[in-house]
Amino acid sequence: MIVNYVPTGWQIIYQQAHALLAAQLLHQWPADLLPPDQWVGLLAAAAQHDDEQPHWSGHYGLTPAGAPANFTMQPFSLEQATGVLRAARFQGRWRSLLTSLHLSTLYEELRGQKKEIDAFLDEQRQNQQTWRRELKIKKAETDRAYALLHWCDRLSLILCRHEIPEMGRALEIYQGPNGQTHAVHRATVEAPLTVSPWPFRDKQFEVSVEATMLGQLQFKNDAELSAALASASVTTLRWLFKNE
Repeated sequence: MIVNYVPTGWQIIYQQAHALLAAQLLHQWPADLLPPDQWVGLLAAAAQHDDEQPHWSGHYGLTPAGAPANFTMQPFSLEQATGVLRAARFQGRWRSLLTSLHLSTLYEELRGQKKEIDAFLDEQRQNQQTWRRELKIKKAETDRAYALLHWCDRLSLILCRHEIPEMGRALEIYQGPNGQTHAVHRATVEAPLTVSPWPFRDKQFEVSVEATMLGQLQFKNDAELSAALASASVTTLRWLFKNE
């Protein structure tokens, strides 16, 4: 979960919803950057890269103080990582390759902590080489495609975590597929967002994500939090992007 503290309590955005927002942002890039089949596979990888989240047990969803736990507070889940890759394989090697690259990017820094994590990371490297060879795709091509996925994932997180700076200041997103670094900003709180340099197909568009609103600040256990989430109100957050 992405957890934001707001005046009325907690604003919860599920990681799967954040992934769908990343796919919305990706959809706004020119589709001719990749062959059609690869483009659709990239959209699928963006939309599903945070699937297979583990079931809550004990205090998985809570901080020690009983507040909903943000995803950054959770340890690496080998179960989730292997699950999302296993699901990707049913959609083919290209989708699997993109998902594997994302897992390597996220978790390579954990190398050396546990043998099972090292084995998982080694498997990703080997599989990536095998899939590139079988698909006859150069590493530079896959790196450009993955850079686009990572870019959209990063901007989605910026939006979901309300990280847009105030007073018109710009925030770096990530390097796009051509190696150019982009930044997001807006002139005022009410103004549309813009990205510089502008990479999108349309001059203006809107994206959205659903958020669950919790008025209760503290919970005894996962079961109480889960019940509150199931009965809570849901709102839609929207962002308007416009080329300056």
